[in-house]
Amino acid sequence: MAVFVTAMGAGFVAPLLPVYAHELGAGTFQIGLLFGAFSITRSLFVPYFGKLSDIKGKKRFLTWGLFLYFLLAIVFSFAHDVWALIALRLGQGFASAMIFPVAQAYVGEITPQAKEGRVMGLFNVSLYAGLSAGPVLGGMLKDWINIEASFLTMAALTLAGFSFCLLLLPAETPGDQGAFAQRKKAIPYGKLARVPSVMSLFVFRVCFTTCIGITWAFLPLFATTRLQLSSSAIGIVVMINVLIAGILQVPMGYCADRFSKKALTVMGGILGMIAMLFMDGSKSFWELFLANAALGVAGGISFPAIMAAGVIEGRKNRAMGSVMGILALAHSLGMLAGPMIAGTLLDYTSFKTIFIIGAAIMCAGTIVFWRKMRKSEV
Repeated sequence: MAVFVTAMGAGFVAPLLPVYAHELGAGTFQIGLLFGAFSITRSLFVPYFGKLSDIKGKKRFLTWGLFLYFLLAIVFSFAHDVWALIALRLGQGFASAMIFPVAQAYVGEITPQAKEGRVMGLFNVSLYAGLSAGPVLGGMLKDWINIEASFLTMAALTLAGFSFCLLLLPAETPGDQGAFAQRKKAIPYGKLARVPSVMSLFVFRVCFTTCIGITWAFLPLFATTRLQLSSSAIGIVVMINVLIAGILQVPMGYCADRFSKKALTVMGGILGMIAMLFMDGSKSFWELFLANAALGVAGGISFPAIMAAGVIEGRKNRAMGSVMGILALAHSLGMLAGPMIAGTLLDYTSFKTIFIIGAAIMCAGTIVFWRKMRKSEV
């Protein structure tokens, strides 16, 4: 519930920020930086909080991160300058480093063996359901009232998530010898980085999320300038990606437990590459809707398999927080690289170029994943 309401709050404003920044006079590089700022601080601090959560416990980081996210969401409603928005996104990235990867590690600790795919798939429904509901409701609020109403609703939802964690989530104790057993000393990231299966998961996640970063940052601008869609329509286009991915989490989680996680991941990578190639060719709301829906199917196929493999590696190395931190770092780097690369190139090229580059990055990530995972049993 905490992840659901927090993700929904984030989804309220994510598709609105590029258009809002454009209205404030931001250039394409600043729009890319607006999205990338979140991932800069998240990338810097995710490894730190992931490792520390293995030693100190996870509840404290979840509650502090949610409370800080709530405070920043309130300040958003008073920010009417592009650089102020960028600064707030930096703060949100820091808070997010204490929330999502730590929550995933918490669930990973209590996941039974041979059920990694279905449990993580079920948990991921909370993330995708929040992200799919948020853009539609946020767009409607902006159309009906104003964008400040969307910011304040984000704050209220994050406060609800903080309350759920503070009051209802069991805390780990240092003396636990069961699922929550904590290490006195965390495994160095350098050692984990030398594990081929961990690095293959990292590379694929970076490349796939780079494509997501490109679409989240510039699909709204593409829809506004090329197709003249309303905020509500843009919210629906963005929503369909995460809605379909969310619907597929549980069934594909079951598939990840029964079939090859490697094959499912590669299948998702190939479909994601095709979806990116069809983005720029969209000439109507429905064509853009279908192209982004295909990217959602790609994520729905590959993401449960990736997370299940991550839980297996975390359990094997007794470093669940660190492995989830590595996967979260990959997500952050992709969300940073996608908007920054696209924002820089869009000043000199076209939307078609950035979508083709996204497809090429997805192709490269899929090939690297396949080659490094050839000997893996997952």
